Amino acid sequence: MSNKTEKNLAYAFAAESKASARNSAFALKADHDGYSQIARLFRAVANAESVHARRYLHFIRGKVGSTEENLEAAFQNEIKANVEGYPKLIKDASEEGMKSLVEAFSQSRDVESRHADLYKKALNDMLADRESEYYVCQVCGYISENGAPENCPVCGAVKGKFQLVT
Repeated sequence: MSNKTEKNLAYAFAAESKASARNSAFALKADHDGYSQIARLFRAVANAESVHARRYLHFIRGKVGSTEENLEAAFQNEIKANVEGYPKLIKDASEEGMKSLVEAFSQSRDVESRHADLYKKALNDMLADRESEYYVCQVCGYISENGAPENCPVCGAVKGKFQLVT
């Protein structure tokens, strides 16, 4: 595969992933505003965009490996985001006086560290044939295992803000 095609696939994957996330956010807003039909449409399109993204990802060489390789790659990506990505974002937002953005970036950084821990644990659990349930804080993205906490340890959200991932 040519370098040009690799770049085009990376672009298409990123664009479809962003469209999926954006349409999911639009669906939440439409639900909040009382437009359930429009929310369903946004969720359907978000799902379709995810299908496109996954399809392109499979064409990109080396991006999807064995489950063990994928856990290791996911672990490394979380560490990189925590160590390289978010510190710069936090610094820039702080310099611009964007306190709420500093808080959002800081919470995301903290959650990325938790994600890395979960990936490492999942690899060990996979080898030992253990299973866990995961609950995701819908405010900051923190993931709790085998039950939602009374309050999110990262953002303080109440237990009701956690969603079980099935």
